[in-house]
Amino acid sequence: MWRPRLNEASPMKYLGIVEALEADIRSGKVARGDRVPPQRAIAEALEVDLTTVTRAFNEARRRGLIQAQAGRGTFISESMEGADSPDVLQPVLDLSMNIPPQPSAMDFRRIFPQGVTSVLGSPRGLMTLHYQESNGIEPDRKAAASWLGQRIDSVTAERIIVTGGAQCALFAICELLLTQGDVVAAGAMTYPGLKAVAAQKGLVLEPLAMDEYGIIPDAFDKACRDKKPKALYVVPTIDNPTTATLPEERRRALVALAREYGVVIFEDDSYAPLRPVRLPAMVELADDITWHIATLSKCVTPALRIAYVIAPNAGKARRLAAVLRATILMAPPLMSALASRWIVEGSLDEVTAAIAEENMVRQKLAAGILDGCRFSADVHGHHLWLYLPEHWRATDFADHADRAGVSIVPASTFAITAHPVEAVRISIGVAPDRGVLEDGLTQLAGLISEPALGTKAVV
Repeated sequence: MWRPRLNEASPMKYLGIVEALEADIRSGKVARGDRVPPQRAIAEALEVDLTTVTRAFNEARRRGLIQAQAGRGTFISESMEGADSPDVLQPVLDLSMNIPPQPSAMDFRRIFPQGVTSVLGSPRGLMTLHYQESNGIEPDRKAAASWLGQRIDSVTAERIIVTGGAQCALFAICELLLTQGDVVAAGAMTYPGLKAVAAQKGLVLEPLAMDEYGIIPDAFDKACRDKKPKALYVVPTIDNPTTATLPEERRRALVALAREYGVVIFEDDSYAPLRPVRLPAMVELADDITWHIATLSKCVTPALRIAYVIAPNAGKARRLAAVLRATILMAPPLMSALASRWIVEGSLDEVTAAIAEENMVRQKLAAGILDGCRFSADVHGHHLWLYLPEHWRATDFADHADRAGVSIVPASTFAITAHPVEAVRISIGVAPDRGVLEDGLTQLAGLISEPALGTKAVV
């Protein structure tokens, strides 16, 4: 059995444990297959807390030094081959991907195959294996109109385009309406997908000041006067990453300014189905200048790869379909049909409700673990925005969290301003269960409360 020791030269205790273990393996002091003492025994032997040892175990697993054997304990890996491979270096827990949780009541391993079988077994089921129109076939657009009509008035199938996800939709809209050098105004913290589109098309992103309620209308007013943007990009509900939801008065103010200055609105309302309180969508307030994107990735599952776009009118919907025809050709027909079936049967709303309910439980769990920390969250959403104390930079905190086995996203990923706030986005939906999420959040809470470690991180 390995005899625990600590490399005193290491800047952090958990890394000192890992480095000592790795050195003993390479020198032959400990053999392949030897047992590693239990975490609590190591903590007592080295007089460190259990969290430090847990982080050390996570890092040792990432390096391929140790492996757990169910029911037997933890052992030195028989081989270090592939220790530098991407698979080994992946964090133990990924809290970086902002996807919804999969509630046990809605087991996708069951409802997916059942749904696909039902679609294929329907009278026109085999047509879902053929090429289809680039804007989506009429039954799918009508189903989308029915679903969107629950929270948006006056939606018609003629204005709807079925696309292969929100990112695809956003790129196609920008391809249709914007040219290189055009300015797009957006929150100072914004969806990274917009940054990717801007980089690809040579667009200029103009950051707008935000507060706890989202984009500040006065900032948009100033940007319109000084920078003359062609478009405003906004996530009005449970903003990604800040979690802010624009109040109705701000939505109306932004719409009024867009009209005054001739700015088109790109409304990415991915999270609206999760909130029980309905606010008027910007497309309702200004349907002639707004392109509304509604994806199923955040309220059902990204595996469907389906998003719906509401264009200002049927003619512009056809123009967007032409762009899609030249890029992705069409949304995946089988997944489109499955989404439509779930809408008609009511299953899609049931899944969304179950996800929102699971989010509430997870947000409560996160609030308890992060008690004393400053963060923003919407109880129905599956991410939170954690503000860091002064001794931490967001990039450093994310780096140390990654080394501890938890992957999160620093503010710089979302920033379109030169000096972003020191904050990180934590996604609580991707964890496979609440226990795993609790472990990851506990790791982060322990890391953020270590002032000595934080001080070293900013040197």
